[in-house]
Amino acid sequence: MTAIERMPDPVALSPVPQPQPPERSTTAVLAAAPLSAPLKMSVHNLHCYYSDFLAVRNVSLEIPEGQITAIIGPSGCGKSTVLRSINRMNDLIPGFRSTGSIMLDGEDLLGPQSDAIAMRRRVGMLFQRPNPFPASIFDNVAYGLRIAGGVPRKQLTEIVEQSLERAALLDEVKDRMDRSALGLSGGQQQRLCLARALAVDPEVILMDEPCSALDPIATLRIEDLMRELAGQVTQVIVTHNMQQAARVSDATAFMLMGEGRAGELVEISPTVELFRNPRDRRTEDYITGRFG
Repeated sequence: MTAIERMPDPVALSPVPQPQPPERSTTAVLAAAPLSAPLKMSVHNLHCYYSDFLAVRNVSLEIPEGQITAIIGPSGCGKSTVLRSINRMNDLIPGFRSTGSIMLDGEDLLGPQSDAIAMRRRVGMLFQRPNPFPASIFDNVAYGLRIAGGVPRKQLTEIVEQSLERAALLDEVKDRMDRSALGLSGGQQQRLCLARALAVDPEVILMDEPCSALDPIATLRIEDLMRELAGQVTQVIVTHNMQQAARVSDATAFMLMGEGRAGELVEISPTVELFRNPRDRRTEDYITGRFG
């Protein structure tokens, strides 16, 4: 069974019951039955500000270990802000600040003792557009290992090849490892960036619209890789593509712009449950195309 066949197209699902809209809240509606996997990460009462503008209000969610959690919602609702806050990429933006906590195996990543550089080795990131370095294919994958230091050349080569194999790219590039990564196709570049992230053996990989710049075939390759990595690496993906969330994720969170244009988490549930029986009327309206 292919990744596309795993989940039905959400717009083709049978109509869901029409519940009465609950009171609007900034607290997510949690699934009745928790996912079976233990928690890897959890976000508690996250508020994100760009200078004086409140971009994300009071987001709390739990991320199971080894599973894929998707975050969906219309443009501007704070999905990417939440994702980039998890590994503190937003810290590089002047005027950005956040409150709340983001826990990774019990450690608060927003705490004063947290080492952002060390943390990013544990929490990798795949961006919307492939961002290979202007260097060889080999040097791109080896970059993080060389920064960390202490890896012998023979072991370095083994890790690079293993990472490319995990990203389903080794067979395509094994005879041109010394050539520029910029000569690869868009889909190959994104898989190269995935291999670069995998090379440092991360525990979590965050993906911000990783397929939005790719054609359907390259998109399917990335989705298949996500499913193959499930169980090995915890993954969180932001996507505008509801069909993609339905195909690849184990749990889905729905975000929406709330009062004052601040992003809020409306609901998080196992993916099948969220698409077939959403608990909030706003979620139902979004996945059935009534708005967004």
